[in-house]
Amino acid sequence: MKQYFDFSGKVALVTGGSRGLGAAIVRSFAEQGADVVIASRNADNCERLAAQIEAELGRRALGIGAHLGHWDDCERLVNAAYERFGKVDILVNNAGMSPLSDSSLETSEALFDKVVGVNLKGPFRMTALVGSRMVQGDGGSIINISSIGSIRPQPEYAPYAGAKAALNAITVAHAFEYAPKVRVNAILPGSFRTDIAKSWSPDKEKNIKSAIKRYGEPEEIVSTVMYLASAHASFTTGALIRVDGGRP
Repeated sequence: MKQYFDFSGKVALVTGGSRGLGAAIVRSFAEQGADVVIASRNADNCERLAAQIEAELGRRALGIGAHLGHWDDCERLVNAAYERFGKVDILVNNAGMSPLSDSSLETSEALFDKVVGVNLKGPFRMTALVGSRMVQGDGGSIINISSIGSIRPQPEYAPYAGAKAALNAITVAHAFEYAPKVRVNAILPGSFRTDIAKSWSPDKEKNIKSAIKRYGEPEEIVSTVMYLASAHASFTTGALIRVDGGRP
């Protein structure tokens, strides 16, 4: 990807960045020259990945533990990023959770609030905090990681699908609010083979619904993130981009 993307001198903040797709996104930004801020609820994992990035890739990296469903944590995270680097050029709202439920009736209020908090409340606040600063500077790119479930909802993850559908809506709203200096887009991934795949049953692989008939690999979404963060996407904002293998 180096021939297409160069983020030298840029600072990228990735939530949910200590493992899975988030870690792959963090590492790719660093490989393309960016300094990175890594945030997730597990501070140890964030700090460990930050140390690896600095040792292996020579980029500056900051790992911070933060619960993105809590606005105080969002503010603490953003303040720490600006104190360390002086700016954020790219924000990737990747933190999320998608617990399954037997039924809507059996979904607890605590679970509902937690799902909405991490998948919607956090990205809303992070975009407000970072986007409002970006417009005072040189602008930037904000990328929300939504889900194909936002437009292909199923009963077993209804709160998650609803929160991600709302994330799609605020993506468009924020694209208008922070234009023209800040671009805000969303990616709607399908099923990807990340850490969670280790717990999948063998039968899951046999029931793939996408046209490509397999699960995605992390690098197949990373390239879309890189595109949206780069000048190659300078005329793209308010877009909802499916990366799902052609799920019906």
